[in-house]
Amino acid sequence: MKRKGLLWIAALLALGVGWMLVRTLMNPFDMAKLGTIERDETYCTVEGHALKMDVYYPASGGPWPGLVFIHGGGWTEGDKALLPAIPTEAGYLVVSINYRLYPDHRFPAMIEDVKCAIRSLRAHAPAYNLNPDRVALIGHSAGGHLAALAGLADESAGWDVGPYLGASSRVQAVIEMSGPTDLTRPFPEWVNELKDGVFGPEQWESSPVAYAAPGVPPFLIIHGEADDVVPVEQAHLLHDALLEAGARSELIVMQHGGHGLEPVGGTMSPSLEQVFERILAFLARFL
Repeated sequence: MKRKGLLWIAALLALGVGWMLVRTLMNPFDMAKLGTIERDETYCTVEGHALKMDVYYPASGGPWPGLVFIHGGGWTEGDKALLPAIPTEAGYLVVSINYRLYPDHRFPAMIEDVKCAIRSLRAHAPAYNLNPDRVALIGHSAGGHLAALAGLADESAGWDVGPYLGASSRVQAVIEMSGPTDLTRPFPEWVNELKDGVFGPEQWESSPVAYAAPGVPPFLIIHGEADDVVPVEQAHLLHDALLEAGARSELIVMQHGGHGLEPVGGTMSPSLEQVFERILAFLARFL
């Protein structure tokens, strides 16, 4: 059967059929999905719990680089529908995921789900018209913490569990927004109580800064200077740790920016529009 398939391809090429048509004929991607949104797709099933994602397809082209969004909500709430922007027009396959939440689930359930999502996308890359060698993470707040942790911690951390273990959970770039990066540092009291419940005593092992090392993906770190939930110090801690490790990191501190990157006490600088342009430039450079 395999030989017949190869002979068939060779015959098409001999008749002058281009590689693009051959690839299209062999690609399981449904072209009717171009420019559409698939909601509530199951990316992994863990202990009988179906984990869902929304998939936003560009209108043309492919295979596309993938951009996986991880929502915030203090590891306790939030939803994959809360996308700040959807850069499909720039040629990115955008995937927004849900993950298991506290108090029904404690850490490391959340990071296990993020890594399972990446592996699942790679395992099914042709069906999504995804380039499996070009995947980036972006997350805000608790989602920023998980994006950074997934981007830095490799398989040795023990969080690659569940299906699709033949695929890698490594990514090529990370955009981290307003996220905790060193859980052992001081936070507002209510945040301290929350992270004690979510992570227990192993807060250093759950901190992205603990995994800064040479060879990790490039990072773009974005944080509001007036953030009253996650101190802006957290952005500097991760940025400095990455640079000290010899990794690539860019830091944007938004003056008068709050936790949700909203204006606090003045006009934000740089603006959200300028930051979005920086994000696209970062992705174009590293993805």
